[in-house]
Amino acid sequence: MNDELLQRGKAIKLAIFDVDGVLTDGRLYFLEDGSEFKTFNTLDGQGIKMLINSGVATAIISGRKTPVVERRAKNLGIAHLYQGREDKLVVLDELLGQLGLSYDQVAYLGDDLPDLPVIRRVGLGMAVANAAGFVREHADGVTLARGGEGAAREFCELILRAQGNLDAALAAYL
Repeated sequence: MNDELLQRGKAIKLAIFDVDGVLTDGRLYFLEDGSEFKTFNTLDGQGIKMLINSGVATAIISGRKTPVVERRAKNLGIAHLYQGREDKLVVLDELLGQLGLSYDQVAYLGDDLPDLPVIRRVGLGMAVANAAGFVREHADGVTLARGGEGAAREFCELILRAQGNLDAALAAYL
C-alpha cells in the first residue's frame, strides 16, 4: 500500500463510484425486449457498506441510466445517486456544494475518459486495474483488482485503512 495514497485517504469524507467498468465488469447485457441487466460483486457491496458504517458518505455518478443501478444503490445504502450524467465534474461540484465538502475530501474510482476530470480534481482519484491506459496514467493510484471483480472493495479498504477504521470494520464480523 502506497504511503501517499494512505495520506490522501485520511481526509476522505465522500467516496464516489462510477458504475460500468467499476462496480460491474463493464459489459452491457441487453435482452430482446430492450431491457438490460448488470452483475455486481458482493465483495464490492460489502466494502461500500463498511465504508458507510465508518461514516464516509457515498455516491454514484454514472453516464448511463438504468433501474438496476437505482436498486443496487438503494440496497447498499448509497445516499447520492446521479445517473445519465456525462458531465461528472458538474455533478461533483453540485454534490460538494450540497454537502459542504472540498475536493480534497473526496475519493473517486473510475475507469474511462468521462471519469478523468473528476479523478484529476479530487483528493484521491483512482482507477481500476483494467481502466483505459490514459486514465490509469493520470490517476493517483490503480487498484490491483479489475472493475466488477473487487476493485471497489480494495478502494474502500484503502480509505478505511488510511483512517484507522479497517480493523474495527472487520472486527464487527468476528
